[in-house]
Amino acid sequence: MKYIVSMISAFLLLFGTSAIAQEPGAAPVHAKWEFSADKKAPGEYILKFTAKIEPGWKLMAASMGDDDPNTRIVFDSLSDSRVRIQSLADVTAPLTAKEPMLEDMEIKYFENEAVITATIKYVADSIKDLRGNVTFFVLKGEEILPEEAPFTFKADAAGTLTGTTGGLEVNKEAADGLKRKTIDLNNPLVKIGGIGNEGQSSIWLIFVLGFLGGLVALVTPCVFPMIPLTVSFFTKSSQDRKAGVFNAVMYGFFIFLIYVLFSLPFHIAGKADSAIFNNISTNVWLNLIFFVVFVVFALSFFGLFEITLPSGLASKADSKANKNSLVGIFFMALTLVVVSFSCTGPIMGSLLAGAGSAASGGSGAWMLTAGMAGFGIALALPFALFALFPNWLNSLPKSGGWLTSVKVVLGFVEVALAIKFLSNADLVTHWGILHRETFFLIWIIIFGLTTAYLFGLIRFPHDSPIKKLGKVRIFFGVLFGAFTLYLIPGITNTKYARLRLMSGFAPPMSYSWYGHGTAAEKGAVEPDIINEYEKGLALAKEKNKPVLLDFTGWACVNCRNMEENVWTDPEVHSLIKDNYILISLYTDDRKKLGENDQFLFQSDEGWSKKIVTIGDKYATFQRVNFINQSQPLYVLITPDEQLLTLPVAYTPDIQEYANWLKAGLDGWKKVNTTAQKAN
Repeated sequence: MKYIVSMISAFLLLFGTSAIAQEPGAAPVHAKWEFSADKKAPGEYILKFTAKIEPGWKLMAASMGDDDPNTRIVFDSLSDSRVRIQSLADVTAPLTAKEPMLEDMEIKYFENEAVITATIKYVADSIKDLRGNVTFFVLKGEEILPEEAPFTFKADAAGTLTGTTGGLEVNKEAADGLKRKTIDLNNPLVKIGGIGNEGQSSIWLIFVLGFLGGLVALVTPCVFPMIPLTVSFFTKSSQDRKAGVFNAVMYGFFIFLIYVLFSLPFHIAGKADSAIFNNISTNVWLNLIFFVVFVVFALSFFGLFEITLPSGLASKADSKANKNSLVGIFFMALTLVVVSFSCTGPIMGSLLAGAGSAASGGSGAWMLTAGMAGFGIALALPFALFALFPNWLNSLPKSGGWLTSVKVVLGFVEVALAIKFLSNADLVTHWGILHRETFFLIWIIIFGLTTAYLFGLIRFPHDSPIKKLGKVRIFFGVLFGAFTLYLIPGITNTKYARLRLMSGFAPPMSYSWYGHGTAAEKGAVEPDIINEYEKGLALAKEKNKPVLLDFTGWACVNCRNMEENVWTDPEVHSLIKDNYILISLYTDDRKKLGENDQFLFQSDEGWSKKIVTIGDKYATFQRVNFINQSQPLYVLITPDEQLLTLPVAYTPDIQEYANWLKAGLDGWKKVNTTAQKAN
């Protein structure tokens, strides 16, 4: 328990307010804070933090260690650049006791009331406002909770600091700027478009990808040898063949059911926050975590170590499996899922991460369910089929070194997927470390090594010697080699650099070594204004053109598919470039707004949202005006924000998208005709 709390404590110190930010309506904190400040010397202040602690709760002292549950003062990024904390002290003398919850560690804590001070010094001459959070742990019985309390210290002209409860405030003027009253979804000028079942094909695609992932998992060393053993067990241990077939089929069904149940928590989470999947797929830290996890998966596949679930879990599942009933068969299936995790876990993790990215497009947890269902069916199908047709078992290849080769190849694929998640984080933050060409160069190296491995040019220590290359190995060697050659133009500055198979997976054409101008030269449509709705609207009024609003994301796969495969069509390109003002609004942009532009948005429906980043602003703008949170979403409006057509989402059919753009121009003609008659 002590180590878990230490990790949480470090997490809070690392990420500050983003770690446990609470929306209105969240569980109240168990300590109420008051804030004041005294001037010690020019540019130097003593900040006083007074806590009123709920009866029965213990507040951890500031004098606790950094790796222990404690109380800390954390400034936000802007304030942190202005001041330095010289000392942090407990003014109230803390109590001490050994805490059983923390392995009898001696803790320092307060009850009822506490006063903590922080001595700070401004690093610049000017005295400006400070914002941040008190992050603290409270303890009661067997509960230990991390909590936070926001604060603001306002600076006046005389350099006096006044402390108040912080956090974002409701700003009605800013909120009215997001909810545009002139946009009426029910009355477009031309009733064409609309968001219907655009996500259905994506759900089926995720199901198919999950099914293919399950087929790959079947030929791993953890699963493949289990097929004949399990089928033989059911057919031979049952009283008759009919009962054996039934048991094997139920065994397969339970495997499918267990994997589907893995997606259940995402349905619950999705109901709590409809934007959760977009947040997951575009969150910088989660993408970096996925990057690290996939590298670990790859190293496991390369044979450096083995990833397994706790042995006790497998033992418990196996003990229940001894029962000769459907319950026993269920636990046999659960045992397979647990013991095969070292092979299926990385594949399933890839599927979950990919489906989670796709789910940000609006279909939510059903994307994950579809992927897990496909994975479970593929894994379960052989057990049922071989039970029905036991003679097929004779046609299965024998287990051997080829299973190890499968794991190594999967290891290379996992490294490639890890680079994708690093790329997502890079795109959202604009670090500039993985431009499009860098991405392709790394992938060329990865799949070049995969090809060399398949042809026996490189070996791993645990590999068996290759006496002769088999036909299957040669086939996959040629396949990976051809794919490596296909990637090579991606690092060039030529017309061949646009690789259709990689659309949406690699960074966009504009995120390039060769400068942003090359995207336009290669046929892409460059936005007139990026992330500046008001400026874009002003430009539309100046040029008297309608607006194409493009709600997009740096990590949005379908957005890149549209930009690189639909917008590059000559007719579509001409329609957009010549007739519309294109405004691309990135809903996953993590760049923070100015302090004065951050606020708490409260909707008429009762939900609230912190508007801190550019992405927060435009994701909320999309939600309140178009009742939709999927990306991409395309909207055609006049400069006066009158809806020309119904919005559309991902539309890979070029002609359908072109017709929708033309319908918008028909609506624009109606507006101009009406205006001319009025004059």
